[in-house]
Amino acid sequence: MTINIQKQFFWGKIQKNVLLAILILQFLACAKNETFKIEAFKTTSGWGYSIATKNKIIIKQAIIPVINDNKSFSTESDALKVGHLVVEKLNNNISPTITKNDLILLKIKL
Repeated sequence: MTINIQKQFFWGKIQKNVLLAILILQFLACAKNETFKIEAFKTTSGWGYSIATKNKIIIKQAIIPVINDNKSFSTESDALKVGHLVVEKLNNNISPTITKNDLILLKIKL
């Protein structure tokens, strides 16, 4: 009878430790959040932005996306607003494409 109680106690401890390990791994997997660095840069006709992660540029946008003209952002602030929106989309695992509606909501001068 004593052996059976000790065996149940031993398996109960292992189950708790395995459950704790699974919870820790799940938390670490969810907490893995890449950090992105946004920088504005001057172009010949205005401003653009770049987004980097781990010291590697992943997006370099010198013109306003979605519009027909090859026109840069008129201000550094406009370029950074769009860059922040793209990073927000990347952090939420959404396609980082920008729509004309996004530009209107951010009040980007076209």
